[in-house]
This record gives sequence, structure tokens and C-alpha cells, in this order.
Amino acid sequence: MKLLGKEIRTKDGKMLDSIIQIIKTYWLAKQIRKGKLPRGRSRKEVIAAITDSYTGIMGEIWGVLSVRIYRGETGEWEDGGCISIKKVTTAFRDRIVASLQNSTTSPLDVFKYHACGTGTTAEANTQTALVTEVGSRVSGTQATDGNANVYRTVATITPGNTYAITEHGILSAASAGVLMDRSVFAAINVGASDSIQFTYDCTFNAES
Repeated sequence: MKLLGKEIRTKDGKMLDSIIQIIKTYWLAKQIRKGKLPRGRSRKEVIAAITDSYTGIMGEIWGVLSVRIYRGETGEWEDGGCISIKKVTTAFRDRIVASLQNSTTSPLDVFKYHACGTGTTAEANTQTALVTEVGSRVSGTQATDGNANVYRTVATITPGNTYAITEHGILSAASAGVLMDRSVFAAINVGASDSIQFTYDCTFNAES
């Protein structure tokens, strides 16, 4: 689009469709940076807001978690949308620094294990594990979301019993390991035959 005779583009050179889109994107980004996540947002909207609105001089790292729920009794999927943003841990930050020194002893490609639980303790970047982990961890697929600055891992977990799932984590191993990100969200109630597909996107904004 053009505004006052000038084309309006994102920092990556993508054309924005309208002034309304610009306002919505920057409003959503403002809410996210306040620690708020408006309900009903897709991960695409959230990642676009985080990336397109970034104007800082320091880099940013954001964890974005979205879900789909498979209902075993009906065989249908429910789209839960984006349910959490933040908290990339200090332990993961330290792992990045260690990997820059020696990627053999401190690899980064192992952060693909998804875990879920029923803990409700507030998120903190000092945490090293889920509060109340249930079920088995699942090794997720690894890719980008089509953008070079977004690391994506996707896994489907079947908790195996009746639970109110309220937390999720990305870790470096099938047991124990380093916690990259813990997310807390409104309860997802599941039965023994239900599954949750977690999509975790870690976005890295470079200096502007």
C-alpha cells in the first residue's frame, strides 16, 4: 500500500495491505511486549507482530506456543490458536554462549523434546523444569516456519489419562535435560484418548 505517496513495508521488505493492518499489527505487538496475549490470535499473527514492529537496538528472543487438540471420541481436531508467549530461560541463554565456544559439548539442535504438565506456578526465566510433568516427552520435528529467524519444533503428546494440562516445556533430552522454555496457559482438559499437538516457535530478532 501507499501512505502519503510512499509504500509501507515491513523491515523485511514485505508490503503491508492497509493502514488498518499496520495499526492492528503494532497494537498487538504493544500488548505482547506488556506481557499480554489477546485471546484468539494465531501464531502467524503473533510472530508477524513481534517481527514487523521490532525497532530496538538489542536483539530479542520470543517463545511462541500454539496448540491443536485431538479428541479421541470424535476423531476431530480443535484449533486452540496461540496460547502463550515467553519465557526463554536463562539456562538456554547460557547454553547459547557455551555452544558458541564449543558446539560439540553444548549442541543446540537437541532442544526438540516437548513435555506437558499440570503445574500452575507462574513462569520465570530461572526455572529449570516443569512443575508437575505428566505423560511421556515426545521428540518434535524441527524446521523453520518459512522465515530464517524462526526455529520451529512440533510434537503431539497423548498424556494418557484425564488431566487439566496447564504447562508445556521445550527441553534438551527425553528425561532431565536443560529447559529452554516453559509456558503456562489456561487449562486444556483432556481425556485418556485425547492428544495435544504443540507447535513451538522461537523467534530471533536481530539488531535493527
